[in-house]
Amino acid sequence: MTVVPAASPPVLISGPALGQGFQCAPILWALPAWFGIPSATARYVADIDVLPTWTALHQGDHCVGFLTIRRHFPTAAEVHVMGVRPEHHHQGVGRGLLAAVEEHLRHEGVEFLQVKTLSPARPDANYEKTRAFYLAQGFQPLEEFPTLWGPANPCLQMVKDLRPAG
Repeated sequence: MTVVPAASPPVLISGPALGQGFQCAPILWALPAWFGIPSATARYVADIDVLPTWTALHQGDHCVGFLTIRRHFPTAAEVHVMGVRPEHHHQGVGRGLLAAVEEHLRHEGVEFLQVKTLSPARPDANYEKTRAFYLAQGFQPLEEFPTLWGPANPCLQMVKDLRPAG
């Protein structure tokens, strides 16, 4: 477990764990600007139940954020879905979740972490913030997929090298 002291008050990061959909679903529903398609949100909740998930707990048991990963290969993983309650944005919760996940993945030999998000080809103020967050955490744009999620939602793949420098 990791404590994120920058959060006010601090939050405890725990994981990985399976079966976290019940804790994470309310966070997804609280973020309609990112998770506004009910069928997609329901799919994420189902995925959270079967994929490794880290949670950010406030005051011991109130889940304020989560990050779920999907392993593609022994050396590659993906941020499958991540969410932080709006009232906890800009308090270090997302950074703390990502740091805990990266530490775990490095320990398991993962070299590359990717995330897919809405491309800047479709302007959206909320996803501009999402891309800025990932850029600030060391992710770099790798490739754009104009039709992966349909022509109205072009996908940007970003990647981070988890290997030690040198």
